[in-house]
Amino acid sequence: MKNSALLIIDMQRDFCSGGALPVPGCDDIVPIINEYIELFQGRKVIASRDWHPPNHISFKSRGGPWPPHCIQGTKGAEFHPNLKLPRDTIVISKAYLPDKEAYSAFDGTELHYVLSKLGIRRLFVTGVATEYCVKETVIDALKLGYEVVVLEDAIRGISLKGSEEAITEMLMNGAVLASIKEVKVFDV
Repeated sequence: MKNSALLIIDMQRDFCSGGALPVPGCDDIVPIINEYIELFQGRKVIASRDWHPPNHISFKSRGGPWPPHCIQGTKGAEFHPNLKLPRDTIVISKAYLPDKEAYSAFDGTELHYVLSKLGIRRLFVTGVATEYCVKETVIDALKLGYEVVVLEDAIRGISLKGSEEAITEMLMNGAVLASIKEVKVFDV
């Protein structure tokens, strides 16, 4: 369907092995996300990214919970080197203001406007971290009236318990789960 898009959440170096804030299994889902990218050839692919200034409010040095990560213009903020993003991928930068945290790809960004202009009504969501940016993005998308399919084989969280709770919350809010086998037979 023309009104579907693949939304890849925060697949950046700092969230993968060797990064400043690695999510367990982040590297493992890159090949699966690449399969989804192939399935979405000719459709829109959108990639969100944390794009923090060096003094971001979420950093421990400012009283936040996280070590410095995904700092604007650094190698850690780059997308995973094995992620095969199409040239026309729409990149959405979030959490780019020093004094504002943003887990959702909709929070303080142009994502809703872009999706509306493109006529997108259904989002297929992948990425990290399940219990933070994935969950917040999915719930915001549902509140905005989008149909959301969470690609369960292409998301990873910081903890198993947190991920399970996030998946339950997303489902309770109206998201559906799917994996590559289902999506291959689904008319995306």
